[in-house]
Amino acid sequence: MALPLPVRAGLLLLGFLALLALLGPVLARYPANEPHYGDKLLPPGAEYWFGTDQYGRDQFSRVVHGLRLSMMSAFAVLAGSATISVLVGLGCGLYGGRLDRMVTRLVDIVLALPGLVLALAVVGLFGPGYVNLLVALVVSSWAADARIARALTLDARTRPSVIAAQVAGVSRPALGFRHLLPAILPPFLVVTTLRLGGIVVAMAGLSFLGLGVQMPEAELGAMLGDARRFITAAPWLLVAPSVAILALAAAANLIAEGLRDRHGDRTVR
Repeated sequence: MALPLPVRAGLLLLGFLALLALLGPVLARYPANEPHYGDKLLPPGAEYWFGTDQYGRDQFSRVVHGLRLSMMSAFAVLAGSATISVLVGLGCGLYGGRLDRMVTRLVDIVLALPGLVLALAVVGLFGPGYVNLLVALVVSSWAADARIARALTLDARTRPSVIAAQVAGVSRPALGFRHLLPAILPPFLVVTTLRLGGIVVAMAGLSFLGLGVQMPEAELGAMLGDARRFITAAPWLLVAPSVAILALAAAANLIAEGLRDRHGDRTVR
């Protein structure tokens, strides 16, 4: 069956961004953090395709570097959050009882807090930094998907093959990883893919506030935060990072929405 049009468009855009992130350092004339103090705040041109910043650094090289970092970070957060969510949901749905009640209360507490507020609290506790930002985003994004993984597990436990395995005396860990996990993983991946666009935007927003990657390291949100001081003198500093963030979020949302439409709204509720 052919992929839906939004998925194909999202994959095409994501592939283009990934190719740009990989080949950008080869195409760039200068390293991302190399200053050229005689070329400060130059507009886009033949020498500097996206212009230069207040230190004379090549904006094209920095945007490409930031795009690569943002893509890797978003997928790392998504993988970490999804792993925690599916393990927690699978454990609650499989064992039930006191464990299920305790974890469900914890999930309710986490969901009661706005995600960005929780992320800000984690970063405030451990301090600004790239690793701390990733941890904060994982902590603030696992709970909702854990609840969905639990519901999928409870539904999968009613399947005849799973009931037959229980009657045959299969241990709970084996039942979970051999029978339940393969059953819940496809719909769960559709659900968790919907978070990718939000993760990209949240990461850029927190970095914009100075809570993530620290300058001079190039990261799209941090570049926007640094460029806002020159919005009138050098507005081109805002254009390329903004377009890169929007394109990455749009690619993620197109893929997620297409997968949701293909598998039906029932899967993601």
